[in-house]
Amino acid sequence: MARPIVAIVGRPNVGKSTLFNRILGWKKAIVDPQSGLTRDRLYGVAEWSGREFTVVDTAGLDLDTANDASRAAIEAQTRVAIEQAQVIVLLLDVRQGLTPIDRDIAQLLRKSRRNVIVAANKADSPRERHFAHEVLELGFDEPFLISAQHGLGVGDMLDRVVEALPPLEMKSPAEEKADRLAIMGRPNVGKSSVLNALLGDERALVSEVPGTTRDPVDTELVFDGIPVVLIDTAGIRRKSSHRDRLERYSLLRGIHAMERADVVLLVIEASAGVLAQDQHVAGYALEAGKGLVIVVNKIDLVEPKMRQSAYWRTALLKDFKFAPFAPVVAVSAKTKEGIGSVILTALEVVGHRRTRMAPNELNRVLRGAFQEHPAPSFKGRRLKLNYATQAAGETPTVVLFVNDTGLLHFSYRRYLEKKIRERFGLAGNPLRLVLRAGEDRRTAK
Repeated sequence: MARPIVAIVGRPNVGKSTLFNRILGWKKAIVDPQSGLTRDRLYGVAEWSGREFTVVDTAGLDLDTANDASRAAIEAQTRVAIEQAQVIVLLLDVRQGLTPIDRDIAQLLRKSRRNVIVAANKADSPRERHFAHEVLELGFDEPFLISAQHGLGVGDMLDRVVEALPPLEMKSPAEEKADRLAIMGRPNVGKSSVLNALLGDERALVSEVPGTTRDPVDTELVFDGIPVVLIDTAGIRRKSSHRDRLERYSLLRGIHAMERADVVLLVIEASAGVLAQDQHVAGYALEAGKGLVIVVNKIDLVEPKMRQSAYWRTALLKDFKFAPFAPVVAVSAKTKEGIGSVILTALEVVGHRRTRMAPNELNRVLRGAFQEHPAPSFKGRRLKLNYATQAAGETPTVVLFVNDTGLLHFSYRRYLEKKIRERFGLAGNPLRLVLRAGEDRRTAK
């Protein structure tokens, strides 16, 4: 199922990042946050009232003044968000009132025919209610007065966001049969070259069956008798290629591709190393519950000792410490070295996604972990496991029924995850641990 996208747009300094972090914070008790990521993320998975969606922060432009150049940049950034989002939250600053840039952004949104929800931020007092009347002249419904910093009014706003989301998109039977791999990465790392090399692999035959996918850059092929769809996102830089400051926002165009995939092939360049944007893409893929394979391209340009996958598995541990389970494949799309291992590795990750953990064995592993290393005590209380079961769904998820969900320390969560992985593998996939209070032994839904 592809998650809908909710984009937060607005001029600088209205609190977009604060609202972004506040919305993501609502779901932290349900989905385990990934550690080791830089904090200036652009997108993440949020949940409200049982509905998951991707929330996008369009903040991050360092604009000191609202001159013509900065206004052009804001407009370009906003257009990218409009292009991809199903619901848009227009954020304003209740203390400063409407500005010319606010009105320009509102005009863009009116033309978009998207669901637009207006939120007036920094409304820490009921005395700000008069601002709602001023905002009505923008032509949208009555705004929500919120305080992103303190959480005031955010819940009511999210209720409206969920109401505006489109119905869930389910994969068609034809799409379900094929394993879907999305090729992601920064511009100029060789994504198109990797795609062409994969299609030229003698083991990969392009299917003559008409495509059933809606995206024209999807390519169907058969790899060793297994149907595969390669989702190419090499074109995500269009319309903003001449604006380096907006380059990372162009990745928004790849979110839909990533959401439709089972596994993300993150392409990085051997000679360039790992940049923050690479970490962002990997982090979002895992947070979205996708498998991850790191593909190090252009090894023909580095010294011989750096051309082995084993070298990169060690070299990348620090940069991807939040994903030590992700397999690494070193390739050269130019010389075809290592290219035959990419799809093979990705299909192994898909196989691990479908691992079923037998309840008896899962509980044996976890009870052994609790006995070997008891949970730390907190205020005289200690976490106790009653029962564990695997939840249904595409992402490997284990539900723990415990005495108190507030007693699981972050480090102990990682310890339990390590024990589960040692027994069941799950290579390349995020593992979600969900805590529930009680002794319910029924299968989690």
